[in-house]
Amino acid sequence: MSTNTLEKLQARFDPQAAQGMHEIFQFHFSDAGSHYLDIQDGNLDIQEGEHDDPSVSLSMSTDTLKGIMNGDINGMTAFMTGKLKATGNVMLATKLTSLFPGE
Repeated sequence: MSTNTLEKLQARFDPQAAQGMHEIFQFHFSDAGSHYLDIQDGNLDIQEGEHDDPSVSLSMSTDTLKGIMNGDINGMTAFMTGKLKATGNVMLATKLTSLFPGE
């Protein structure tokens, strides 16, 4: 995985949007292995691998994530068309764009 995409997430993270949140976003990238975002009350920690008990698990390609983050791809559309698979608290996935607002 281009750590680039994850570094961008780190750079775009909005701590205000994550106040009071305690959530684990697990990503399974078809082209880059697994990573998870650990969000604890305004802090973001990005780890490689799999978390035991994620709040939501998202499966997609890194391109799909990039597209969603850039606003080129609508997350709901990606979900409906099978580009994005989500299990767990799927509503959390809709918060990604507010947690990582675009440029």
